Amino acid sequence: MSRNRKVGKIDFISMMLGCMLGALVILVGYDVLQRMPAKNGQNSSVSTTTRITTNGGNGSFLAMAENTIADIAQEASKSVVNINVRTNPQVHPMLEMMGISVPPQEGVGSGIIVKSNGYILTNNHVVGDATDILVTLNDKRKFKGKVVGRDVYTDLAVIKIDANDLPVAKLGVSKTLRPGDWVIAIGSPMGYDHTVTMGIISGVGRNLVSEGSRVELIQTDAAINRGNSGGPLINIHGEVIGLNELIINPQIAQNMCFAIPVDLFKDVTENLIAGKKVLHPYVGLGMQDLDDELARAMGLPKNVRGVVVIQVVPDSPAERSNLAITDVIQKIDGKDVGTAQDIKTIIKSHKPGDRLSMLVLRAGKLMPIDVIVGEFKMGER
Repeated sequence: MSRNRKVGKIDFISMMLGCMLGALVILVGYDVLQRMPAKNGQNSSVSTTTRITTNGGNGSFLAMAENTIADIAQEASKSVVNINVRTNPQVHPMLEMMGISVPPQEGVGSGIIVKSNGYILTNNHVVGDATDILVTLNDKRKFKGKVVGRDVYTDLAVIKIDANDLPVAKLGVSKTLRPGDWVIAIGSPMGYDHTVTMGIISGVGRNLVSEGSRVELIQTDAAINRGNSGGPLINIHGEVIGLNELIINPQIAQNMCFAIPVDLFKDVTENLIAGKKVLHPYVGLGMQDLDDELARAMGLPKNVRGVVVIQVVPDSPAERSNLAITDVIQKIDGKDVGTAQDIKTIIKSHKPGDRLSMLVLRAGKLMPIDVIVGEFKMGER
């Protein structure tokens, strides 16, 4: 009797092990079949969408199928246009009298469709003083374009073409961008329309005043060349997060390319389409962060924090408020400021006519100074 119970126990264990082994074989086989390419004549479609895969409970990462980038670029390209411009240069009267003529100048750029009824966003420097603008859509249809609004400060312009039911670019957000994020650039470098390049975000909040830019830019290593200007910088979800604007001279740098953030150009675009003037706040200050070395040079205690005024532009709101060189700005509207970037951010959050209440350290004494924000005009630094 005990032997039968022992045999039965062994048989039960063997059966359980067999079931477990069979289940494992089935699971492995199913996974292998899923990974095998389809035979000729069968459905051989490949998943090309992105998916979020958990990583052992420690966060998640983005997994991409083989054709993901191509699919994203193909869809986004529908709202990207090629822009050809022609400009008739002004000829000096003396040259005209001598019968000397100057041929028209031609250029090429890119743009994105922002309204289905024919509104296109590009860089202002792409259209410049063009007398003729030709817009070519992704489907090769061509339309004459007309500039309906421009903002030199941000280097943005809106073109209108006579077309409807156009595919509109999906706009994302740029405030959450981080160095290392994947991006795709689409445009017409050297006239090769709808060229696709890929890279990463190299940096954010870049100031390129020396290159003529007045706004903080996105830096990327996605290849951009002449003709890419006005084209989109796209994230891995197919959303426009920037408008490609400029590159650093390739003779002194490699793959240092820059784009205008989408969070900046959204409102500007809407104002230009509505025919409204785009206002930009202006104070007229040159500033430098106060570090320990500068504090020692100025004879200030180590614990002093703030931003040093190193320039006051003549006939500016700063001069009219009696701000002076070597003033140390410590607070604005009751908020501590530790960097020049802090002050720039606060100024940009205001409109012309607003009052800024500053607390300034001058000659060892704290004093309040009110600055009425002005409006930036071309020619002002």
